[in-house]
Amino acid sequence: MHENLDDARLTAWVRGRVQGVGFRWWTRARALELGLAGWARNTEDGRVEVVAEGPRESCVKLLELLRGCDTPGRVDGVVERWSEPRGSLGDFVER
Repeated sequence: MHENLDDARLTAWVRGRVQGVGFRWWTRARALELGLAGWARNTEDGRVEVVAEGPRESCVKLLELLRGCDTPGRVDGVVERWSEPRGSLGDFVER
């Protein structure tokens, strides 16, 4: 059995004007294009939390997109944490 050592789990917290502007939908669309599993949800403090698992290079690309200028709303900053993939995620969903 061969495990993909290139898989990673990205958790990103995006702050700015990112709630109520289609940000989670946009993130889901980008993640699905990249073949990632996970979810995006609004947090009570106004941020969006994004969890994505899949090929590390795809996670890095998603992080670049989150920090890019084509997002809905306005992103003031992104904090990320990398960890081992748990493999428990199905599709990419909005929560």
